[in-house]
Amino acid sequence: MIDVESLTRYYGKTPAVQQVSFSIDERQIVGLLGHNGAGKTTVMKMLSGYLEPSSGTVLIGGKDLSTDAREIQRRLGYLPENLPIYPEMSIADYLDYAAHLKGLRGDEKRRAIRYSVDATELGARYFDPIGQLSRGFKQRVGVAQAILGEPELLILDEPGNGLDPQQNEHMRELVRDLSSRATVILSTHIMQRWMLFVTACWCSPTASWHWIRRWLRCAKVATCC
Repeated sequence: MIDVESLTRYYGKTPAVQQVSFSIDERQIVGLLGHNGAGKTTVMKMLSGYLEPSSGTVLIGGKDLSTDAREIQRRLGYLPENLPIYPEMSIADYLDYAAHLKGLRGDEKRRAIRYSVDATELGARYFDPIGQLSRGFKQRVGVAQAILGEPELLILDEPGNGLDPQQNEHMRELVRDLSSRATVILSTHIMQRWMLFVTACWCSPTASWHWIRRWLRCAKVATCC
């Protein structure tokens, strides 16, 4: 599904990610593990096509992200760390707009929005302005836009941010359900929340291997440790 080779990104002369390589099979839940500032978000931005790497290659479904970005992006959903939502828009208007950007039209768009709203339990606030929502509800709106159209690849940057324990449990169940149809890549610096669900992990070079071995029970580890 995904093959990453020697992925590197510099900001000026400062390296954010260096020589990262890993492969991910279809329908895995893959955790990117590392403390804040370890490069998880930079890796996810590059996998989504939002940020161009300084060097290295990303193949998704056999296609090169550097030359087929638009086609690949039609098949993925992305929840960035700081979601660019519009506070004056209602949830209904925002999801309609996001679905239109993804190329969904007519009945297909209506079904996709209905599924996203039901999956994230946003129905009761559907017509509320996003600016009036709590941080947890805004995070749910972000997840709802990411899963529009049931993408083959989901990239979720800290999906539990701003959620209370009950909402986090619902998020984990949702991710596990989505993994039956899609490959899921998520980042977290609190992996014990996800360790029962994650089937593989990538560890940042600065992650503590003692900490990783204590908490992770992964079937496969793709690591730069």
